[in-house]
Amino acid sequence: MTGNHKDKTITRRRAIAVTGGTVAAGGLAIAGYQSAFADDATTADATASASATSTGSECMTLMTSVTEGPYYLDGALVRKDITEGKSGVPLTLRLTVVDATDGCTPVPGAAVEIWHCDAWGYYSGYTTANPGGSAPAESEDGSTANDQTYLRGYQIANGNGVVKFETIFPGWYTPRTCHIHVKVHTGGEKEDGTYEGGKVNYTGQFFFDDTVAEEIFTLEPYSQHSGSYTTLDNDMVYDGGGASSGLLTLKAVHKKDPSKGYKGFLTLGVDPDAESTGAGSGGVGGTPPSGAPTGTPPSGAPTGTPPSDAPTDSASPSASASS
Repeated sequence: MTGNHKDKTITRRRAIAVTGGTVAAGGLAIAGYQSAFADDATTADATASASATSTGSECMTLMTSVTEGPYYLDGALVRKDITEGKSGVPLTLRLTVVDATDGCTPVPGAAVEIWHCDAWGYYSGYTTANPGGSAPAESEDGSTANDQTYLRGYQIANGNGVVKFETIFPGWYTPRTCHIHVKVHTGGEKEDGTYEGGKVNYTGQFFFDDTVAEEIFTLEPYSQHSGSYTTLDNDMVYDGGGASSGLLTLKAVHKKDPSKGYKGFLTLGVDPDAESTGAGSGGVGGTPPSGAPTGTPPSGAPTGTPPSDAPTDSASPSASASS
């Protein structure tokens, strides 16, 4: 297995109570920049502030949220490392939240929430949902990950609006391209290990360059999932807008060895007064992965097979069947 992460504080069978949530939506613009890959936190934060100012005109163009998809679960943990031992190519995300309505100034205290599938296309909470193609059962990965919480988490932005996550490069599932879901929350607070209250200012998705993704998918454990991968041009959500549409800027940790991992960066320009419904655009068409969540679902969480024809303008957490 490539790039194993281990978190001994969390086991697959540990009980976590999570509740299904309805979210709220507004718009945002996303602008990437190269220099935020500096490993020194002080340098990165200073660069982030300067870059946000320099890209102000782009940042001020607010964008409509895209669908949160059917695999959202409320109650994710506040933590930097969300892998829980899931195998895959390491991915470090550096994200900066700025106020696009106020000169792209940082939004300290904003809570950035992400969730994504594992290397074989499985989401926590839906570990028997068929990712399409041919893949081992999620239970065969050998990790100690909690089936309800892996690859989900929050981070709270520092004074420069910066958050950092340690995760793995996501796999894929039919009919979607490789992606990470994201929400930006403000006005709430950390409570009992998660984030409570406030409102959602943005619901969106991050995307990956096809060349990088397809190279990653030749490596273990990704290569055990065979089938037709959806490229960016054919994805139902990504609209081709580059960084402004969520395309991450990526930098290899080791240029000659992609298994060593990647760093990804994006600046999120939000309107802290906006509220997102989680419906957004995208998500029409395609056949969703089939199957129901394994075991006993979290309290209030979605159950059964994600719907195949939910309207994309609904405020329901299952606004898109295959996103």
